Amino acid sequence: MNFEPSERSQRFREKVERFIAEQVAPVEPGILARHAAQGADWTQWKVDPQVDLLKAKARAAGLWNLFLPDEKLGAGLTTLEYAPVAEAMGHSLIAPEVFNCSAPDTGNMEVLFRYGSPAQQAQWLMPLLDGSIRSVFCMTEPDAASSDATNLKATAVVDGDEVVVNGTKWWSSGLGHPRAKVCIVMARTPSESADRHHQHSMVLVPLDAKGVTIRRMLPVFGEYDAPHGHGEVSFENVRVPLANLIAGPGLGFEIAQGRLGPGRIHHCMRCLGAAEEALALTVKRGLSREAFGKPLLNLGGNRERVARARIAIDQARLLTLFAAWKLDEVGPLLAMTEISAIKVVAPQVLQQVVDDAMQVHGGAGLSHDTLLPAFFAQARALRLADGPDEVHLGLVARLELQRHGGGTR
Repeated sequence: MNFEPSERSQRFREKVERFIAEQVAPVEPGILARHAAQGADWTQWKVDPQVDLLKAKARAAGLWNLFLPDEKLGAGLTTLEYAPVAEAMGHSLIAPEVFNCSAPDTGNMEVLFRYGSPAQQAQWLMPLLDGSIRSVFCMTEPDAASSDATNLKATAVVDGDEVVVNGTKWWSSGLGHPRAKVCIVMARTPSESADRHHQHSMVLVPLDAKGVTIRRMLPVFGEYDAPHGHGEVSFENVRVPLANLIAGPGLGFEIAQGRLGPGRIHHCMRCLGAAEEALALTVKRGLSREAFGKPLLNLGGNRERVARARIAIDQARLLTLFAAWKLDEVGPLLAMTEISAIKVVAPQVLQQVVDDAMQVHGGAGLSHDTLLPAFFAQARALRLADGPDEVHLGLVARLELQRHGGGTR
């Protein structure tokens, strides 16, 4: 296996890095400040005009939908080729959105691309690819241990030519966005003849459908992430056409594996981009400030922390690239160990590197004067999102036991 970036991967990465340096970085602090000033009332959230301007520039530069492995609708990059590009985007908080490569839209677009019907693709995929609408993914529930998705209580019951959706979801990312128009809901479709992993479906529910109520936005460490948001939404006898079922009833888990595999790699590579940015800030701060007659970097074991960060980031990157390569070669089911491994490792590496960076920055590291608090929140949230660390560690252990003949439990 060869992890040297292909020529087109390197070309896109260089273009993305240059665009971020020249177009995004100079205006990002102002955009983030204006986002934060919008407060907790999501009904008043607005898209910053500067973001739309950046999107238009990115699209004109051919830096649009780079995540999608289709040469007509995206850049045609493999998962391995896209990985370094995603890492480059991770240096910025807003860059993924600027390039139309941000979650949960990327995962939802991949679902529609791989599993959606022609009608579903025409109605929802094309506007998402165009960037004219945003979307939401609804899986986690407040009243269920959602780390085991078979616990989900929300239902999507087939009733003639309709699907009736009932239940409550929360931590539904993107729910507060003023352009969010549709959500993909993972819910139970009970069947006496099916096993426990064929009792769930994914269904497209327009957010303006009767019975859909956005209850609130949930802050992460006190931040509401406007105008994106992570919210709680209820579905009360929401009726949508049967044609809104994705792929068919009972296929939710199969679709989830196809959705989460590439998405986890995207998350992890962005984590490593953020870790690189945090490490660079550490070195810059450590060399520019003095205490007790020495640069900060020469005090309190800071050099060792820099070295350990360098080692950890490089290790995590190699593991993530290996997972991306294996996903391309054999698909998500046969790359489960590697995908779960990087999902544990990358956010933990980011969290530690950012924590060390905060310590070197002192009080400034806790403020909005740097990206560090947002990077820390990103890392800590990702240790729960798309499955908590413990679930992924349990999966890796189970597969390892199977490999050594130790059973399936």
